[in-house]
Amino acid sequence: MPCCSPSHLLALRAAATGLLFLAISANAAVAADEEEDAPTKPAGPNIYLDLRTIYATIPAGTLGLGFGNTSLSAAFEALAARRSPTLPSGLPAAKSVAVDLPLTVDVNDRVSLYGGVSGSTIDIGNGWSSFDITSWNMGLQADVYQQNGGMFPTVTLQSTLTQSIPNEPGMTTSFNQIVEFDYALDEDETQGWLAGVQYTYTDVSSQFARIKPNTILYAGGYYQWPSNWKFTGRLGVQSFGGAELAGRTIAESFTQPILRLDLDRMDDNDNRLFGVTAQIAWMPKPSWQVTLRTPLYAVRN
Repeated sequence: MPCCSPSHLLALRAAATGLLFLAISANAAVAADEEEDAPTKPAGPNIYLDLRTIYATIPAGTLGLGFGNTSLSAAFEALAARRSPTLPSGLPAAKSVAVDLPLTVDVNDRVSLYGGVSGSTIDIGNGWSSFDITSWNMGLQADVYQQNGGMFPTVTLQSTLTQSIPNEPGMTTSFNQIVEFDYALDEDETQGWLAGVQYTYTDVSSQFARIKPNTILYAGGYYQWPSNWKFTGRLGVQSFGGAELAGRTIAESFTQPILRLDLDRMDDNDNRLFGVTAQIAWMPKPSWQVTLRTPLYAVRN
C-alpha cells in the first residue's frame, strides 16, 4: 500500500511551496534590513576648486601676514625681497586683491590634498598693478586623531608649501604649518572649542634679503545651527620676527593680537557651500582682510 495518497501528495506539495515562498520572503526582508542598516559608502572623493577671493589692506612697514595667507604673503614677500636698496627703507602701505585657486581632493573624512596657483593685484599708492599669477602652492590637511565622542580632541595637521612666481633672484618659498585641536561638545560635533598654533618659515633666494618666521597662537570655538550655517571664531597672538634687505630693516618685528571670524554655509554632509571670513590683525597698526570662499564642485558626496 503506498505511504501517501494523491491527496496527501498534493497537500505536501502545497505546504512545501508555501514554505519556500516564506523562506524567500524572509531572506529578502533580512537582506533589505541589512542593506538599510549598513553605512552608506561614498561613491568617491570630493573634488573641487576651492575658489577664494581676498581683499586686504596692509599698513606700511609690514607684510601680508595672518591666518593662512598664501597668496598675500607670497606677493608681499617677493616685493620685499626684490626692492632695490636705493629705494627708501620700509614697505609702503598697500591694498591687495588676490585669488587662490587650489584644486582640492577630500580623499576621505580625514585627509585632503590640494594644489594650485594664486594671482594678485596690488596698489601701493600709484594705482593697481596688472593682475598676475604670483605664486603656486601645494599641501595636505589630515586628522591625525579623531575625537569620535571620546575624551581627547581631534588633532588636525595642515602643511602648505608656497613658492612665488617667477623663478628668479628674490623668489620666496614659504612653509606654513598648522596644528589645531578641536574638542567637540556634542555627538554631532556642531559645537566645540578650538586651540592651535600656526608657524610660517620663509626662505628667500637672495643673500641680501631675509624674512624671519611668523608664529600665531590662538584659541576659539564654533557653533553650527540646524540650518547648517556655521560660525567659527579664533582669537590669538601673532609674533613676527621682521624682514631685512641689504642689512636694513624694511619690516619691523612685532607681537600683536589677531582676530578671525568665519561664517560658512554647509550641506548635510559638512561640505562647504559658501563662506566669508573677516580678519583683523594688528601689525601694530590694524590690517583688514575679507575672504569669500565659493567652492566649485566637480564631485560632491
